[in-house]
Formats: sequence, C-alpha cells, structure tokens
Amino acid sequence: MASDSSISSGWPAPAKLNLFLHILGRRSDGYHRLQSVFQFIDFGDELSFRVLDRPQVRRMRALPGVPEERDLTVRAARLLQAYADVGQGVEIGIDKRLPMGGGLGGGSSDAATTLLALNRLWQLDMPRHVLGQLALELGADVPVFVHGVAAWAEGIGEILTPVSLPEPWFVVVVPGVAVSTSGVFNDPDLTRDSPLKTMSDFLSGGCRNDCQQVVFRRYPKVALAAGALGRFGQARLTGTGGCVFADFPSLGEARRARNELVAAGHSCFVARGRNDSPLISRLAQESGDQQDVSDGP
Repeated sequence: MASDSSISSGWPAPAKLNLFLHILGRRSDGYHRLQSVFQFIDFGDELSFRVLDRPQVRRMRALPGVPEERDLTVRAARLLQAYADVGQGVEIGIDKRLPMGGGLGGGSSDAATTLLALNRLWQLDMPRHVLGQLALELGADVPVFVHGVAAWAEGIGEILTPVSLPEPWFVVVVPGVAVSTSGVFNDPDLTRDSPLKTMSDFLSGGCRNDCQQVVFRRYPKVALAAGALGRFGQARLTGTGGCVFADFPSLGEARRARNELVAAGHSCFVARGRNDSPLISRLAQESGDQQDVSDGP
C-alpha cells in the first residue's frame, strides 16, 4: 500500500465582490433571478491538502461554528470523489481569513479551490466546465470561483459571461456581524422586481445592490460601517453582506482611508481587484498549461 502524500499547501481561495446585485424576481422553486458582476480580490482564505491512500475525507482541524458534515470543502471533496470514482481520500486544512456571513464568498471559494486542487492532486484532469457543473450542486456562486474570471452573472448567479474590468484598489470594512442570506432574501421589504440591466447600465453607474437597505435595517453595524467608509468613497454592500467596500485609484489612497478607519475602531483591509483569480494563476504556474487559464465559463 502506498503511503499518504505530504501536504500540498498555499492554495488560494480568493474573495469576490459583487459590484452590483439586482433581484429580478422569484422563481417557482423559491430561488431568486439575479443580475450581478463578480470580481475577485487578492485576499482570501488559504487551503492545504494531504492526499490519503484510503477514501477518507476529513479536516485537519476543526473550524469553529462549522460542523464537518456542513463544511463546503468536505462536501466538495466527497462530491468529486463520488463523481470520478476516486479511491483516494484527503485531509483538508483551512487558514480562514474571510469572515463568515460577510458576502465575500469565503465558503464557496473554499469549495471551488478544493475541486480544482483535488482535480490536480488526484490526477483526474477533468475539464473545468465539468467541475463548474459539479460546483453548482454546492451553491449558486461556486461556479464563478471554478471558472476563475470576472463575470457578468445572471440566472441564480450561475450563468456567467466573462468581463474585463478596471482593477482598482479596494478598502473592505468588516463590521463583525454574520448576515443571514436566507433572512435577507425572505425579508418582505426586499426589492424583487428590478428591471433587466445591461453592461452599459452598469458601467454608467446605473446599478445598485437591492439587498443593501434591507441589510442596513436588519444589521445597524453594517450601516454604521458603510457610513464611515462613505467619508472616503462610494460605500457598497457586497452580496447580502455584511462587508462593505469602496474602490480607490491608488494603493496610497486606499491605505490612507484604511488607516483612518482603523484609528476610528473599524476592522478593514486593502486588496487589489483581480479579473483573473489567484487560484487559476497558481494552477497555470504549476502546469504551464495556458488552456487551464482560458477554459472559462
């Protein structure tokens, strides 16, 4: 029997920002029809994997507040294992940097990193579009992390069209509250009839986050964070929150805003916008296979 492998570490699971989020209506299955733009930032969780010579999937250590059976990385590994009929297993380690319930896609990004990393480490060589289809079983925003390019999103967030966007510096404020996505989407005051928008509408500034006012009312700390950040730029909610962000043309301006916010008692960080996911960049560097980068949605 072959021995278990050494740990493969440093796998990025980057955060995303929703640069806008419109809700067009509710489907008969309860899901909402959306329009959004996803862009990555160069900040996120970091994962490690140890391939096992037996089909066990487990975490290297506990993640507070997340039972192993509900952990999206464990679910992603088991889903891929079953789909590809893999006889190996894995231990998964997570260096958790992204807040839960922050609207940054942390759990979804962790799941996507697990799928892509194990596709490599288990030597499956499955096409990215197949992994993207599997990803949808884990959550509507997991596919965007698998495909790894900034995208215009429609449907329930799974219909993706790659877009090329400016890559500014962002200040992201973390209010320290975990927002309930289901609570926001079930709120009677949520706007559910926004009209269809085009990319031109978005680029001209004619879009918003339909969840923002509901989140501000339900979570006053998020509203306070947005007010503080709004002194330096246009503060926007990402996803259903609770993190808020603003963009800046230079690193210096972003750092100055961050420093003032930290001095005022706010938790925040600076990150660069990325149209190409840091995860996909890592895969390309390892393999030298440029097709791995271009195989988008």
